[in-house]
Amino acid sequence: MAGGIVTVASGVMNPLIGKLTTLMGDEYKKFKGVRKQASFLQKELSAMNAALHKLELIDEIDPTVKDWRDDVREMAYDMENCIDDFIRQSRADNAKGGFIKKTARCIKKLRERIRIAHQMEDLKTLALDAKDRHKRYQIDDWKPASGSVIVDPRLRAVYQEAHTLVGIDGPREEIAMRLMDTQKKLKVVAIVGFGGLGKTTLAKQVYDNLDSPFNCKAFFSVSQRPHMAELLNNFQLKLGMDSPSSSCTRKVEDMIEEIRGHLNKKRYLIVVDDVWDESSWNILKCALREDNNGSRVIVTTRLVGVASAACQNDCEGIYRLKSLNEQNSRMLFLNRIFGSEHGCPVQLKEVMADILKKCHGLPLALITIASLLASEERSIKGWESIRDSLGALSATNPTLEEMKSILYLSYKHLPAHLRACFLYLGMYPEDREIFMDDLVRQWIAEGLLVRNLQVTDLEDLGRSYFNELVNRSMIDPCRTEYGEVLSFRVHDIMLDFILSKCDEDNFISVANNCEDMASLHGSKYKVRRLSLRGATYGPTIDVSLSQVRSFTQFGKIISPLSLFKYLRVFRIEGYMESWKTLDLTAIGELFQLRYLYVSGVDSVQLPAELQGLVFLETLAIHDAVTKNIPSDIVHLPHLSYLQIETEGMLPQWIGNMKSLRNLLIWYNELTTRREVNAMKFITGIGELTNLRDLQINVGFLEKPELDALACSIGKLRNLRCLQLIGTVHEDNDRLGSLSNIFQHIEQFHGSTWIFCRVPLWMDGLHYLHILDLHVEEMSTEEFHVLGELSSLVKLKFRSSHIPKERAILGTGLFPVLEDFEFCSIEDVTAYLGFDEGAMPNVRILALHNKEEWDGSVPVGMEYLLCLERIQLHGAYSGDDAIVSAFRSALSVHPNRPSVQHWHVTKTSYGRSAVMRAAIQPSS
Repeated sequence: MAGGIVTVASGVMNPLIGKLTTLMGDEYKKFKGVRKQASFLQKELSAMNAALHKLELIDEIDPTVKDWRDDVREMAYDMENCIDDFIRQSRADNAKGGFIKKTARCIKKLRERIRIAHQMEDLKTLALDAKDRHKRYQIDDWKPASGSVIVDPRLRAVYQEAHTLVGIDGPREEIAMRLMDTQKKLKVVAIVGFGGLGKTTLAKQVYDNLDSPFNCKAFFSVSQRPHMAELLNNFQLKLGMDSPSSSCTRKVEDMIEEIRGHLNKKRYLIVVDDVWDESSWNILKCALREDNNGSRVIVTTRLVGVASAACQNDCEGIYRLKSLNEQNSRMLFLNRIFGSEHGCPVQLKEVMADILKKCHGLPLALITIASLLASEERSIKGWESIRDSLGALSATNPTLEEMKSILYLSYKHLPAHLRACFLYLGMYPEDREIFMDDLVRQWIAEGLLVRNLQVTDLEDLGRSYFNELVNRSMIDPCRTEYGEVLSFRVHDIMLDFILSKCDEDNFISVANNCEDMASLHGSKYKVRRLSLRGATYGPTIDVSLSQVRSFTQFGKIISPLSLFKYLRVFRIEGYMESWKTLDLTAIGELFQLRYLYVSGVDSVQLPAELQGLVFLETLAIHDAVTKNIPSDIVHLPHLSYLQIETEGMLPQWIGNMKSLRNLLIWYNELTTRREVNAMKFITGIGELTNLRDLQINVGFLEKPELDALACSIGKLRNLRCLQLIGTVHEDNDRLGSLSNIFQHIEQFHGSTWIFCRVPLWMDGLHYLHILDLHVEEMSTEEFHVLGELSSLVKLKFRSSHIPKERAILGTGLFPVLEDFEFCSIEDVTAYLGFDEGAMPNVRILALHNKEEWDGSVPVGMEYLLCLERIQLHGAYSGDDAIVSAFRSALSVHPNRPSVQHWHVTKTSYGRSAVMRAAIQPSS
């Protein structure tokens, strides 16, 4: 097992030993000296690797042993870099060229071989020294801790209740009462308290429960070191303001004026979450108009000074959030572990009381320890071990260091294979939304995942690792979709802990400014992973970058790419207002590059050739235009994820890219009109037999190209997700007439491809759980075909023409559907009806009419027992009539679902505006 996992200490050792084994193979038999040294190092390092795995499981080790561990880790980094240099040089030996070029290359090769030989001799000396210390310190005699961690199977149940904290009702009502007084002037309520008390959760609960009095709402986070332009842009998006062109250079004062204009004469409710300093608040408050409309603002902060500034020293506006009392702490704790406050066995009650005292009523501590205990055997010995490990915390007001001791306990109980993956989260700044799939691709590129006998697909393995972290409450889910966590954030305190561990293990280095960057010069070890969180850094950024393996930049980078000699992961998130074009023409020199991600710029310039990037797995350019895609991209042997938008030629021989699993590509009309380029590209898609995810725009394609695309899509037997972008009216129904396709499809987003009828191949798609479909005409029988899809949980169905007779949906149809949206230009409210047992799990019912409402409502809505919300969209006239009709229809519903009525009106400016009336059924 030890050889099949990647730990923090041994993370670099596994790939190193693998490369040493490769050097001993037939491919390098002509390099006898290198093979001899590789054989020696492989044996020595294998023994050291076993010791590293053993030390990973020990809580505290002697300082001399720790020094040995750290030195071996750094030696392994340098050894791998040396071997990479040799492998690259040996491959360059086979390059073609004339006599002069070959001669020059031979001279350069000789010099490089001599340098590498000397370097390997030095590393061999270090290995011998490490071996001697290994024996002298008797490291093999150290005993690891016993026991294993069992994964909690209650993932969905835990996070269905994550939005609600025990004991939150009282504070929520108190804050709501303070907000909803009769004064008309702008009022601010500040929630202040220690990190981990649940300030954000409380603010969100208040925000969600205050709706009807406000016609403008927004909830956004500030974070510890905000970039004001990016923050204000996020504020505008939360307010629903139109985002300006990314090519515009925007000033903070201009953005403030735009927000003030948007809020003019509106009654708004805004939550400003996690404010760390008064200066940030002083800028944000400039954007908040005081029009005496009864607007309200909630601020959450850890600092009393910020709270006082926000409330202008109004003591009534400051709410000091306290820790949970004993009863609520106990309820939260027991519900997390046993699912009930009465589930604790008698023999565990005493030790549970001790643990509760040490958590001091902090929700973060309670949730963290409860999640840990939920995965342990329910034995007195196991619980006592965790209680004793918590240490003696202060009786009141635990400090950040005391919280870290609680978090360290959860980290210590992580399986060894999860620790490096967990610490890798330190590459992101606070409050950043991190998407699971993208994170997994970075883990793979860094070599943090290793195939095993049970799971051979690294992406599936990475998702299982991720779910373990969610299960253990190590990360906070952000976006979820039917039980699956799509994105997450890391709690501030947890991130502080991660960065302290990264510093201790030289795993990640972080710089927020020039001073931080300069301080890295004097560190004991070389920088291996670097995360920059500012806009500019000056010349100090260029120092010691040659050893960096992962580099993430949030802001504008000014450093030459040629410095990153051994880079594996390269991630750039720029700021649009200061950075229009990113020049990546030097990226072809990064021989070890496996992952490239770019966002937050207008356009990207790639090199003329990419084939030197033989290890590249991910190329993702998000929301930025690439002028030209290098034609040799089709020869990259390991590229599995390609996301790109281009104005230039499409890769004609894309069918050669057999390793592609995800293709997300956008192009414009000019691209598709360039000779036969588009047709060659489209027909080549059909040869990508390993493709799982295809997103492609179809709006610019002519009929022959659409036919070719339909034919190509029909060949993709392993496709899991298909998204078609751009409206197409399929007169000949080529895609709809295909047969025996998409047997493994899970998501089909095809509403922009207007089918003549419901495609025949929709019948029997047993894995399909999300469907977005648009048909010209339908029959009730075809609609019932969709109802028999056994895994369908979300359906958005559009039909231009629906049958005149009412469709009564009966028992057994749509058995797991949770979200149902039905759109038509005709009256959908008159068409739908429900029998008892239909749609037993539907929670959201959305109905769209393009014509006037005729007074009908779906019959049998009282049989939709799980229904929580109805959304009505359309040009309905007579609000009172439709309100009355749905009130009457829902008056006997056991859940008393809410109704949201959306209708379109014309403003004085001639633009469409959406108005909403929230309606509750009468008692």
